[in-house]
Amino acid sequence: MKKLFLTALLSLVTVAGFPCTNLIVGKLASADGSVICTYNCDSFGFLQPLDWFAAGKHAPGEQLAIRGWGPQSPVHYVAQADYTYGVVGLMNERQVTIVETTWGGRDELARSEGALDYFTLMHLALQRSATAREAIEVMHNLVQEYGYSASGESFAVCDKDEAWIMELIGKGPGRKGAVWVARRVPDDCISAYANASRIRKFPQAKKIDKKKGFGIVEGECMYSADVISFAREMGWYEGSDADFSFREAYGPLDFSAIRYCEARVWSFFRHHYDKEKMDAYLPFINGHTEICDELPLWIKPDKPLSVRDVMADMRDHYEGTALDMTADVSAGPWASPYRNQPVNYEAPDGTKMFRERPIGCQQSGMTMVCQMRSFLPDEVGGVTYFNMDDATMVAYVPVYCSINRVPEAFRRENNNIREFSFDSAFWMNNWVANMVYPRWSAMIGDLREAQTELEDFYAAEQPEVEKQVTNLTHQERVTFLTAKTEAYTAKMMDRWDKLAKFLIVKHNDQTMQPSQNGAIVPGRRTNPAYAPAFIEAVKAQTGDRYVKP
Repeated sequence: MKKLFLTALLSLVTVAGFPCTNLIVGKLASADGSVICTYNCDSFGFLQPLDWFAAGKHAPGEQLAIRGWGPQSPVHYVAQADYTYGVVGLMNERQVTIVETTWGGRDELARSEGALDYFTLMHLALQRSATAREAIEVMHNLVQEYGYSASGESFAVCDKDEAWIMELIGKGPGRKGAVWVARRVPDDCISAYANASRIRKFPQAKKIDKKKGFGIVEGECMYSADVISFAREMGWYEGSDADFSFREAYGPLDFSAIRYCEARVWSFFRHHYDKEKMDAYLPFINGHTEICDELPLWIKPDKPLSVRDVMADMRDHYEGTALDMTADVSAGPWASPYRNQPVNYEAPDGTKMFRERPIGCQQSGMTMVCQMRSFLPDEVGGVTYFNMDDATMVAYVPVYCSINRVPEAFRRENNNIREFSFDSAFWMNNWVANMVYPRWSAMIGDLREAQTELEDFYAAEQPEVEKQVTNLTHQERVTFLTAKTEAYTAKMMDRWDKLAKFLIVKHNDQTMQPSQNGAIVPGRRTNPAYAPAFIEAVKAQTGDRYVKP
């Protein structure tokens, strides 16, 4: 008799607003030999708790019931694997990690026929894969058998040794399966994705592996057998196989994809490479593709990146660049890098306008920095630094890939999008963030003090944690690391409760009481200074009205 199991799904609304950013670091490009990948999961009006799937053996004939986005989606059934690995967030117990960013692609390929949306595909692959290469093969097999129902998608598929980038898109109404390309990021390089297709030409094998059903250039590239022939069939490509570009065929760029999406990749690269050389790509970022029509798919950084470096990258708003969001009048009186929606808008005279779309943004439902390490036992080697809401406004909490329960503040039942709760990480983080957003320059220093305090503490603890698990059994490691994760999460919640109460007292009535080490001290209240760009704009618009005689 078949048994039915229901997968846990994202509490997503319709995705809009150019969501999601992934950053990728090869093991020789990291400071300690880690493979690192990240995920800002962005869309307005949703939250994403920390998912957890237990490992398990399954009887022959077992079926898994899956449902796509929304309660009206039909139920589909997928054959269960003989054994499934435990998964926490988007990392499994073998340190395999998959994160994503959506780019949509050609309208003709929307609404493809199939059972699997991208998040279900990721979860199934994580439960069935011991390496990144195996995960890519599993994803191929699943979409071939059950079909793919989402639009164009990029995945960072990583393990403790390798990082791969995979681009995949369905075949449109009435067609099952998908076309895709996956390329391995060189170990000494960094890469990134931000809602735009980025793979163009790719290495090709002399012949397709018929047993697997896809092409393999060992250690460099994998791709679906029909990725080129399908583009020809649809009339999107006529040239030679050697000149074929996946991006031009399936996800051609327009100005929006460049400025809102590729610009995020450019800013990440600029943090870790010669800034003058990266600024040579500004014509591309400004839409002048006749001068330059692409960014590198990856670069070799000027020095190795640490996990803390990558956390800072996830909080980027183009500071110090030509796109700096704090430097003009739209930043308001307190130089905020945040903007209200929409991204696109219109001036009273009909001029089409837009705002920048940075890596750090208020619409994040959750954020993670994933670290995979081959030189440590799996139980402690795989760490997801996780929190709910905007990366800029939260402290990243270490969550080990081997834990056997989710901390209370990250649990689905404690995070309700329609009801505030002091037990919810999402709402505690939003409570603080929504005080800081409108008074950025006045308040962000207080938040950063608390954020740095926590992340310094977590970082300082890790060597001792890694040492303590060395002589433990597997089950002892699981118990110990679960307790550690829960303690770290509780510490974050306590600190954020203290921070929220401190902020409302210190900044009451838009003034500032003096403070020291996170506490109010005696002294005279002061007023936060207006941003120079705001003052100049007021002068320009109002003339002598506010000029003192």
